[in-house]
Amino acid sequence: MVATRDRGAVTVRAYEPADAEAVCALLRAEEPQQVATPRSVHAQAVAMPARQHCRLLVALLDGRIAGCARTGLFADAKDAGAAFVNINVAAADRGRGAGRALLAAAETHLDAVGATTCYAWAHPEPGSENFATAHGYRPGREARFMRLDLGPRSPLPTRPRLPRGVLLLPAVAWERDPRPLWRTDVECFRDEPGDVAADHLSYTDWRTLNWDRPDFDADLTTVAVVDGEVAGLVIAQTDGERHYASGGTGIRRAFRGRGLAKAAKAHSLHLARAKGYREASTTNDDGNAPMLAVNIWLGYQLIGSERRYIRDLSPGRPA
Repeated sequence: MVATRDRGAVTVRAYEPADAEAVCALLRAEEPQQVATPRSVHAQAVAMPARQHCRLLVALLDGRIAGCARTGLFADAKDAGAAFVNINVAAADRGRGAGRALLAAAETHLDAVGATTCYAWAHPEPGSENFATAHGYRPGREARFMRLDLGPRSPLPTRPRLPRGVLLLPAVAWERDPRPLWRTDVECFRDEPGDVAADHLSYTDWRTLNWDRPDFDADLTTVAVVDGEVAGLVIAQTDGERHYASGGTGIRRAFRGRGLAKAAKAHSLHLARAKGYREASTTNDDGNAPMLAVNIWLGYQLIGSERRYIRDLSPGRPA
């Protein structure tokens, strides 16, 4: 979220395909820890799971896109009414009402699709935090952003020696049937700390949110296999240019404590650098100590954070 003050006319409308380039540029500037391409922006606007009722809204100032809001229901939450709204406004355009208009439009949409609780990310700066609390949002958990230089002269840890019976394979090896990767990802995500409790993600929705998205990299996504069984995976997202991002790392409970997450992520990063990627980013819940330790060992440096803010949208809530 971003703070805004009304100082001129703002128009909010639904995303159109011609907006992809401008929205991508906005997200790259405001959320540099995320992989963003025009193709991924378009896919996340028009090809998300139907049950999510996702909308991408844009705010126009002086005839150009000054901000956007991504909103909808979570696909895997235990609470069927759990929803999200993430707002970005260009730094130069803040203070003109775009954030307020986007939030109002997003909440109207969420009310129409039965949302009962809304979760929104806000940067740790007074303007964003004040904007969130002024609109009835209370603070939740914090997430950390970390960055790793993948340039040829930057050090990467040597790939750990694999225990007997362990293989690290690219996800493309499951191209005919990725279901084992879906089952592993869902099992691991249930243990991940966060404000929104995960329950179940259907295979169809998992494919839409992961395997079929344009920035999913099946060659760099690394799967840990133990004695022929999928034990965990590192999901990789790339922009096809220089940016590699971790879309999730998880090891199934029965296989933890063997260093598989460290080995798989190091392996994927070495492959990413060999393919020409020069920057890696990752995001972790502040309470996910094991994964934070792995990322520090890999050489990631803290570059920022966001805090989740939460609002009750149920009928009868205070105005």
